[in-house]
Amino acid sequence: MTGFRPQRPRPDLLTSVSLLLLVLVAVLLLVPLLGGPLPNPLLIVLLLAARLVLQFLRARRNPGLKRPAAWAFDLLLIGLLLWTAANRPAG
Repeated sequence: MTGFRPQRPRPDLLTSVSLLLLVLVAVLLLVPLLGGPLPNPLLIVLLLAARLVLQFLRARRNPGLKRPAAWAFDLLLIGLLLWTAANRPAG
């Protein structure tokens, strides 16, 4: 038996960056649960918006990646975060 293993397909650059953005959002949201400071909601919005743009770009390359429900969920989260940021008490 030879030591040949079939190569698994590697994720493309857009997929890797999208995953990295998602991990960054998860870490920023986890920090307050561990006793750290609250992240700025606008930073979370910016990261989610960048991820949404990457999802659109990936879907243009591969039509099988079109997931309007996931995009709607991201847009809903972005809207809720913007609403929260707008209604934050000053200070």
